[in-house]
Amino acid sequence: MGGFLKNMEWLGRARADAYLRILAFLNISILIFIVATSHRGIDRNGFLIGTDFISFWTTGHMLQQGGDVYDAAAHIARQRQFFATDSGYTAFFYPPSFLPICWPLGLFGYFPALAAWLITTGALYIAAVREWWLRAGEPAPLWLLVLAFPAVPLVITHGQTSFLVATLLGLGALLVRQRPDLAGVLFGLATIKPQFGPLIPLALMLTREWRTVFSAAATTILLMMLAVVLSGPGVWTEWLAASARAQAAMEAGGVPFGKMVSVFAGARLLGADVSFSYGLQVASAIGVGLGIGLLCRQHRWSAGLGAAVLAGALLVTPFALDYDLVLLAFPMLWLLGEGLRNGFREWEKLALALAFVAPAFARPLALNLSIPIMPAVLALLFAVIVLRATNPAPVHWQEHELQGTS
Repeated sequence: MGGFLKNMEWLGRARADAYLRILAFLNISILIFIVATSHRGIDRNGFLIGTDFISFWTTGHMLQQGGDVYDAAAHIARQRQFFATDSGYTAFFYPPSFLPICWPLGLFGYFPALAAWLITTGALYIAAVREWWLRAGEPAPLWLLVLAFPAVPLVITHGQTSFLVATLLGLGALLVRQRPDLAGVLFGLATIKPQFGPLIPLALMLTREWRTVFSAAATTILLMMLAVVLSGPGVWTEWLAASARAQAAMEAGGVPFGKMVSVFAGARLLGADVSFSYGLQVASAIGVGLGIGLLCRQHRWSAGLGAAVLAGALLVTPFALDYDLVLLAFPMLWLLGEGLRNGFREWEKLALALAFVAPAFARPLALNLSIPIMPAVLALLFAVIVLRATNPAPVHWQEHELQGTS
């Protein structure tokens, strides 16, 4: 059994292709079913199609009218003018740097804005994935990998920002050496979801990528200033107050822990108190930081380091949800490319397989059985990436590569 999972020699190209096609069929079928069984934009469970997107759309309309987007009561009232539900409302806790992106959404009706949002951010995400896919040696058809990845329909059904944030982080990590200034701009734009950023300045400073650091800082400052132009000088103070409410809601389970994938949420789901859960989260973040520090010993940014930073991002924040797992496409492609070129090492295929399929099962297992699988899956993926990146020399059992074994 150890060899069955440790090396997974049975998982070759033909079998992997078949599994990908099954997953792609299921993902497409689910999306078609949701739309086909909806009525006037409301799905069969009473949720508005796009669920979370109504928060961004409402924010855009409030900005157009000069409203205070961090006034919870005003946000609720404006949101419910379009869609009222007994199950609460979708809060807005994003930083003011996200407001310039929300502003144009208020120019359209809800469903046209949702369609434009998903098409635009989805296209950007596919373009970013393609860059990593090309460097991985085109291991499988790009369309198949995207359609089969279970995290993709999660973003679509929630109308979330995850395609956009993953694009900014994924392209930024890839371009640090070739286009350091552009990489910094992308990292600066990614501060619209700041909880995924702590590892980036750490890795950039340890590798002395100062042009990227300065470019990211300048972009961040410009975004902050643009937010002030849109909403006034008090907008950052208002956001800090809203953030305190968001933290309290997170700790109390305002967002169900089963929908989250962090170490903190996993501990809370298992019954740990807030202090102990934060302690585990801090320990996880320290462990990931040490792993990144190990990769930075030569003071040089590499694709392997970028992959580790992206994989570790989901382990350092207490607030990450299952739709954020689209970020894993980039580190998985890097690891897959390394395995196809140089042979897979022990546990690498298992880490790839689990990270790819886990988004389909994480929420059902957590919500129904209180089993949080994602922290362990993320830790395994991060560990094998760090081990591979610290010692990239080829191994000696290429005959078991995914590309050649059926």
